[in-house]
Amino acid sequence: MDAVWLEAALNGPWTRDIQPGIPITVDEIVAEGVACAEAGAAIIHVHAFDEATGRQRDDWRTYARIIEGIRARCDALVYPTIPFPGAMGDPNAMTGAQRFSHTAELAKRGLIDCAVVDPGSVQIAGFDRIEAGETGFLYANPGDHIRAGLELAAEHGFHPGYAIYEPGFTRLGAALHAAVPNCPRPIYRFMFSEGFAFGFPPQEWALAAHRRLLDEAAPGATWMVAGLRVDITPLIEPAVASGGHVRVGLEDAPWGSARSNLDWVTDAVRRIEAAGGTPATPDQVRAAL
Repeated sequence: MDAVWLEAALNGPWTRDIQPGIPITVDEIVAEGVACAEAGAAIIHVHAFDEATGRQRDDWRTYARIIEGIRARCDALVYPTIPFPGAMGDPNAMTGAQRFSHTAELAKRGLIDCAVVDPGSVQIAGFDRIEAGETGFLYANPGDHIRAGLELAAEHGFHPGYAIYEPGFTRLGAALHAAVPNCPRPIYRFMFSEGFAFGFPPQEWALAAHRRLLDEAAPGATWMVAGLRVDITPLIEPAVASGGHVRVGLEDAPWGSARSNLDWVTDAVRRIEAAGGTPATPDQVRAAL
């Protein structure tokens, strides 16, 4: 069995009011990234924050400090996010070039192997908030933004990370990737949820549906199970058994998680090994990419 990639998503766009255990400062993010890497995570995903406000701020210099801080102590792959509603600045008012400006700066400096390029838009609405009369918000990724991200990936040679919130994202992402010459192959992250009303719940039938569509749209593509406001661990065994990879962490976990990032990673390692897999090293991930 091939080595299983394990990714730790350390924080997400959530504030500590929503997810109290997330790391916010550069030093906190670096320390947790290193600890998770040493525990078996080959990939670390981070959101940078304005430390004064505790809100996401996608400044390339902050990301560079995080990436260089982690890489000084281990060889994990570290990659950033893109502007998200609720962060500092309105992504819905940005051009594609503005949205990916920090990614471009990091890529120019050779600091990233992969980066977020999400192939579609989705309404993010919590079941609890819907019951309270709210409807959530639109996570918008217009076509020209997606194209800008893919063209940047082709220019600098990093792999697009596709968060597949809805099944149609797979079809659109595969088609757009095929239309951009020399773009490295995307990594497809199937985004499940229990707390939000998008996509699929974390059930094996849902994973099978995602895999079937991916096999038709992008045969042989790399994929992993992930999500938001979800405990993905029941899908680790079937994912490993079918050649997939795994993402865990406080970005993805149910809000108010009592577990730390290290707890989620340690448990995922145990489950991967129990399913007959071996957590991949960063060198193995880079070789596969």
